[in-house]
Amino acid sequence: MKRIVLFVLTNLAVVLVLGIVARLLGVDRYLTANGMNFNALLVYAAVIGFGGAIISLLISKPMAKWTTGMTIVTGTEGADEAWIVNTVRRFAEQAGIGMPEVGIYEGEPNAFATGAFKNSALVAVSTGLLQGMTREEVEAVIGHEVSHIANGDMVTMALIQGVMNTFVVFLSRVIGWLVDSWLSRGDERRSGPGIGYWITTIVLDILLGFVAAMIVAWFSRQREFRADRGSANLLGRPQPMINALARLGGMVPGELPKNLQSMGITSGVGRLFSTHPPIEERIAALQNAGAQ
Repeated sequence: MKRIVLFVLTNLAVVLVLGIVARLLGVDRYLTANGMNFNALLVYAAVIGFGGAIISLLISKPMAKWTTGMTIVTGTEGADEAWIVNTVRRFAEQAGIGMPEVGIYEGEPNAFATGAFKNSALVAVSTGLLQGMTREEVEAVIGHEVSHIANGDMVTMALIQGVMNTFVVFLSRVIGWLVDSWLSRGDERRSGPGIGYWITTIVLDILLGFVAAMIVAWFSRQREFRADRGSANLLGRPQPMINALARLGGMVPGELPKNLQSMGITSGVGRLFSTHPPIEERIAALQNAGAQ
């Protein structure tokens, strides 16, 4: 709940900072004089930027269940399911969070955690992961996902995405209005945004969106290192997580739906846009931490 409050407060802080900077630079007065409702733009940017992020966060669990077709298990289905549920419960107790739901879905090796609240989250593992790893390695992966929940990573990533979205929406429209005002200077018949505004806004939405995606991916990669260390702490040593990562390096990872990719054990295409660091770097980080 504290992270949701932080989410709202950050939203307000971003809007406040944008408003103060624009006022100090005189941008708000210039835009208002040229027909833009500056305060309405601030509200619009915040609603669009954070609205999508918070909605995505709140529906993350049902969407995960629907898109993967997973089966929620309670441990009564069989010995393997009981072991998985008990492992999640043990790590959740160690991490000081509520017992997450546990799901198993058909697919290549992968696992993820999701949910808006750390005391009612979801941990899911694929059949490919369960079949291709030893129990100790699966434990390490589960510890990694439980660490994501304990660290509040789902809310943190939604928060960062919301901030980036707000800046993209705000800056693209401010710059678009400035460009359009310059192109239409002297035109007294101008009664609203022209073609310069729309073209500039669309182009900047795309370009700034790429920049925002790189920033979000960078934060996601740092979060993965932290979850790896969290798994090592839950198991009492880093070697199981090192072994699990090494095993994953020799597998073809399962493709997760786009809304879940940053929550998986491995994913991403291209270094700048990858939500996960290279497995070699993650192993090296754990080895270095274990040597200290």
